[in-house]
Order: sequence, then structure tokens, then C-alpha cells
Amino acid sequence: MIRVDVCDTATEIAHFSAIPCLPQFNAEDFESQRADLHLCTLGGSGDVQARCSLWWKEAPKHEQHRIGTIGHYATANDAAAKAMLTEAEKYLREAGCTLAIGPMNGNTWRSYRLVTEQGNQPPFFLEPANPPQWPEQFVEARFASLASYFSAINDDLNQSDPRTESLQHRMAAAGVTIRSAHTDLREELRGIYRVSRIAFQKNLLYTELPENDFAAMYEPVLPHTRPELVLIAQRHGQCVGYLFAIPDLAQTARGESMDTFIIKTVAILPEPDLRGLGSLLVARAQQIGHVLGFRRCIHALMFEDNISLNISRRYARIMRKYALYSKDLAR
Repeated sequence: MIRVDVCDTATEIAHFSAIPCLPQFNAEDFESQRADLHLCTLGGSGDVQARCSLWWKEAPKHEQHRIGTIGHYATANDAAAKAMLTEAEKYLREAGCTLAIGPMNGNTWRSYRLVTEQGNQPPFFLEPANPPQWPEQFVEARFASLASYFSAINDDLNQSDPRTESLQHRMAAAGVTIRSAHTDLREELRGIYRVSRIAFQKNLLYTELPENDFAAMYEPVLPHTRPELVLIAQRHGQCVGYLFAIPDLAQTARGESMDTFIIKTVAILPEPDLRGLGSLLVARAQQIGHVLGFRRCIHALMFEDNISLNISRRYARIMRKYALYSKDLAR
């Protein structure tokens, strides 16, 4: 006998959070990430077999829909997943939502999407990881892929892009200079935030994020960065683009020597004379990484569009694929 319980406080959730068959969940995330409801699927003996949180009050916008998102997703088996997703749809419909999106912890600033093609490379630092059954559970519940993403790996940092020299001349003519970040990366966050707000505005499911929340999101990873790998593009003293990269700490966690770094974010202001700056930043980061002794570079979690593919395919091969799912609740 399977039943679904509803929780709406971290205290209630904490009662179910230490579950051996599911990944560990920090119940405080429910409140700090302002979720509206938490669901736990319980087996006959009262053991939790699946969980998720729902957001609808502070959800992204998409076309004409009112969005509800399903996040904090974890399941131990297909039956529990089916019961939980059915219940999640019911609550989102009752809240007036017309489109369910998942997995997404409220918005795209937080964790979202599932690995759909694992490949043969081990997980990298801060990469989402999931069993192959989880995407199948969304498909079985009649969710369809809303967006596709990929990560690619460059095994040879000696490679060069023949366009680099001409791009350098173009950016210099536009008054753009590129430097590595200051040792204290907190000094760079204001400029990075300003560029992110503008550069990502037209991205799928974009939502505004207060600057304090943006800084808090970066705070846990700042101690692990190499400032040389965080590149700031400036014009007239103002940040107009950046590249944020970080060593792959998952390698050291596995007891391996760390020879890989990860390009996590590239953002450029949408101005005509800055076209090509993203490619130049990637080329520069890989050159710097090679000088620092890294052997490989991962281009992480990119939206599968022509711009991302064109930048990445010059150096790298696709190593992993991901998807974000949606379901029309009005049907």
C-alpha cells in the first residue's frame, strides 16, 4: 500500500529526510528556497520511497502558462514515482497551474534537469546526477522534453581556435580588455551579477534574482576557485562579460590527481560589437588552464543551441546529455 504525505515545514520534512534508500536531503532547503509544498511517498511500513517539493507562488514565466515546478526530486522505485507525480499534478492544478516543469528547484538559478545520456565519463563537481530510471519516470507520467542540454570535454588544451587572433583585434578595437579575477572574488560579484541579469534575461524560464541571493549562491564555491580561471571582460572600467571556471574537485574526492577544470558559466552583454567575446573567453581560459598544468577542460551544462554547440565543438566532444521536462496540465 502506497500513500503520499504532505509537509509544509522543514520540521515535518526533517522527520523523513534521513532515508537510506534516497539521496540525503537538507530539510532547510525547503524553506530557504521558498518551496510551497513537500510530498513524501510512503510504503506500507511507513518508509519514504520518493519525495519532491512544489513551487507555484514564485515560479518562472513561460509563454501564456502559469508554471508550477517539481523539484527536490528523488525516488527509489517506479511505483512510488508514479504515485508522487500524480499527486504533484493534482496540487499544481488546484493551485491554478497550467504547465508543470521538472525537475527544477523553483527556478533555473538552482538545481534543475536530469541526466539522460550518461556517457563513460565520471560525474564532475556540481554536476547533477541521477539513476537512469528518473527520466523514464517523467516520460511514463507523460511529461515531454522541454529543453535539452549537454556537457562536453576537451582532452587537449593545446588546441587553438584559428579565429582567436582576429577576435582579439576586434575586441581591442571595441575597447574591451580581459583579465583574471582579483584574488578576493567577492570584489567581482557585483559586475558578474549585473552582466548575468542582462545576458540571461531572454533565456528559457529566466527569473529575477536579488543580488544578495546571487552572492549567497556563489559563496560556497568561492573558496574552491582559482582566480586565474575566472575571466572578466571590461570596457571603460565596467564588466561587459565574464567566464567562471572552477577545478573539478570531484576528482580529488575520488582520490584522483586533479587535471581537469570546468567552465561553468559564460555571459556576455547582448551588444553587437561584443559578438565573439564568448569564444575568445573560452579560448583564453583553456590557454590559462594549460599553463596552470590542467590537462582537460569540461564545458558544463550548456543549453543545446547553435551558439553553445559552435563554441564547444571547436575543441570538445559531447560527454553527457540532460533534459528538462514539462506537462500541459490543461489537457
